[in-house]
Amino acid sequence: MNIYPVILSGGSGTRLWPLSRAVLPKQLLPLVTEHTMLQETAQRARGQVADGVQFMAPLVVCGNEHRFMVAEQLREIKLEPLGIVLEPVGRNTAPAVAVAAQYLLAIDPEALMLVLPADHVIADVAAFHRAIAEAAVLAEAGALATFGIVPASAETGYGYIRSGAQVVAGSNGRQVERFVEKPDLATAQSFLAAGNYFWNSGMFLFRAARYLNELRAYQPAMLAACEAAVRDGYRDLDFCRLDEKAFAASPSDSIDYAVMEHTAQAVVLPVSIGWSDVGSWSALWEVQASDENGNVARGDVYLDGVRNCLVRAERRLVAVIGVQDLVVVETDDAVLVAHKDQVQRVKQVVDHLKQQGRSEHLQHRKVYRPWGSYEGIDIGERFQVKRITVNPGGKLSLQMHHHRAEHWVVVSGTARVTCGDTVRLLTENESTYIPIGMTHRLENPGKLPLHLIEVQSGSYLGEDDIVRLEDVYRRV
Repeated sequence: MNIYPVILSGGSGTRLWPLSRAVLPKQLLPLVTEHTMLQETAQRARGQVADGVQFMAPLVVCGNEHRFMVAEQLREIKLEPLGIVLEPVGRNTAPAVAVAAQYLLAIDPEALMLVLPADHVIADVAAFHRAIAEAAVLAEAGALATFGIVPASAETGYGYIRSGAQVVAGSNGRQVERFVEKPDLATAQSFLAAGNYFWNSGMFLFRAARYLNELRAYQPAMLAACEAAVRDGYRDLDFCRLDEKAFAASPSDSIDYAVMEHTAQAVVLPVSIGWSDVGSWSALWEVQASDENGNVARGDVYLDGVRNCLVRAERRLVAVIGVQDLVVVETDDAVLVAHKDQVQRVKQVVDHLKQQGRSEHLQHRKVYRPWGSYEGIDIGERFQVKRITVNPGGKLSLQMHHHRAEHWVVVSGTARVTCGDTVRLLTENESTYIPIGMTHRLENPGKLPLHLIEVQSGSYLGEDDIVRLEDVYRRV
């Protein structure tokens, strides 16, 4: 029995601001371990599940702006995906799974697909695999299985699933009676006391063909749009691009609303697997090991008389004294200080930044590109300084600027510089000058990362003053 993991790697990066940003959401960050959450998700859906049940290579669905980071993070863990499907716009989980199901059916008409959000924590992987093996049996028989988390508390931040009778004697699978929105505290407490309510994990296992049949019955317009998006899509490097117009025409809805609430084939499998969707800073504090005072600290942190706090320092020393129940997060351009029971209000900060036309909700000072990264160091009137890293073999686009000149100083590594008709190699401590309007390109021909300092000067220094003439990553 082969199971195809489908990893949904969308997300806007708001709930864990300032660490998570729109162009670098939480699934692409190392929040709990040294691996990113995407990498952790891919790692636990790899290899053998149980006797006779194994994972195939994963299929990842993500947004266009994250494509190179997703590919690079999978490469780092030596995992070659079955494919990476690019959504031109976000349309929630039901359309994303529909295009993934069509992709899989073209490979295996009997494909069982395991739908996994890329940003969840699962502490007990062995128990998770046992649940997958059991759910696969139900899915083979035609069920649309979801995993219900046995609640540990009266949680108001999760949706719930009310379960009914067992579907098969000897199985833990139960009929789904209804899905319930996030409750208030009193309702959540009644759910906990009832014993037949489970947290909605957002993970599913079913046959690709079965899901599409159910979608055809309940959301025919959505299915038609997704079929057109796949049919008219095309390959772009190692990615599968959906047709933008067709996919944008799809209604936006979750699997729960589009299919699971309507189908008679919905089954919930109660599980205790150490699960969290890490939907807030307080949730991240809960899933990490703490010290004897209940503190979770990461980075260059000094604590004195502190209890039950999460303190994370990304770039500088953070000293916290005589407080409790706080979240303190430092990044290169923003600092968050919040009480743990108020962290849901982080979204209001992000909304404020959007309204003010600021950029701190979009990206960090360090910005990742397919060839490497750049990081803002200093900026002032008519100048800007950046630290640039080019990966081995990386090549920036052949480009020019209308409003700025650039000075490059190599710190380490080897740079191949094209400037007009001249191509030359620069090594450590050497520099070059790129005049305004000059066609140029930067490459790393070496086997080690290239580090350089770039000084820009001119009347306008925005990233949109880049005219790409040629690009190996097809961004022209």
